[in-house]
Amino acid sequence: MTECYIRVAEDENEEPMEIPSEEDGTVLLSTVSAQFPGACGLRYRSPVSQCMRGVRLVEGVLHAPESDWGNLVYVVNYPKDNKRKMDEMDAASAVKIKRGVQKTSDLIVLGLPWKTTEQDLKDYFGTFGEVIMVQVKRDAKTGNSKGFGFVRFTDYETQIKAMSQRHMIDGRWCDCKLPNSKYFLEQAGPDEPMRSRKVFVGRCTEDMTTDELRQFFMQYGEVTDVFIPKPFRAFAFVTFADDQVAQSLCGEDLIIKGTSVHISNAEPKHNNIHHLFSNLPGRSPSLAAMFERSQYQFPSSHV
Repeated sequence: MTECYIRVAEDENEEPMEIPSEEDGTVLLSTVSAQFPGACGLRYRSPVSQCMRGVRLVEGVLHAPESDWGNLVYVVNYPKDNKRKMDEMDAASAVKIKRGVQKTSDLIVLGLPWKTTEQDLKDYFGTFGEVIMVQVKRDAKTGNSKGFGFVRFTDYETQIKAMSQRHMIDGRWCDCKLPNSKYFLEQAGPDEPMRSRKVFVGRCTEDMTTDELRQFFMQYGEVTDVFIPKPFRAFAFVTFADDQVAQSLCGEDLIIKGTSVHISNAEPKHNNIHHLFSNLPGRSPSLAAMFERSQYQFPSSHV
């Protein structure tokens, strides 16, 4: 008997995968488990009785029923405990996807013409997908537009599409991005709410590297930066591409390399640092400049 391929699936209703047999027509359990980790056997539905039947397994070798695998779809068997663990892992992954990827964020639209209204903004971005919120920021005294606004979509895919290109709105090119830029900090003012993409990782150990932290936190979402202060001070900062991911982790205790670390918000600074230091006796311009370069304060619980 020559080598053939048998159709194997994790469930009867799923699309099967073709797995090669050996030259004698048998299939190694290791071949199956290479594609379906944790597999301990195969079963199939009998065309005659419509009952599920097990495939004979001898010393790690699966034997074809009646010496012919045919065109049947064989379903993978898992140990009960292993199946429960896999279901738990799938549920955990679903939670991560739900909270770390699929949620939409308020996007800032920069460079708006002064004449653009909220209806104009809604009409334009409505061509990308369903819009659930638009806002044009205006001066509290004059009512004039500040030249930027906000938009929020229903679907995450629509958000990504809108962020991937520039936009011609009322005859002017505009940018649509997450509201964390220096421009936003300068223009929005000290009272404008803003969620941070950066988290504070406390209780770090000295053997943790930036690469290890990056690899660990990538399971929650895209990581854009990891910073560990030198000399070592038992904490680190991790920046995500999506502020929803960062906010979902705040307050959690996670295990990294056997050590429990605490995740908290790295609070964005909205106050003018030079103004702060100007009120201190013996103020130092160099000290103020040093803090000016820093984008985030330490969480109050760690100061």
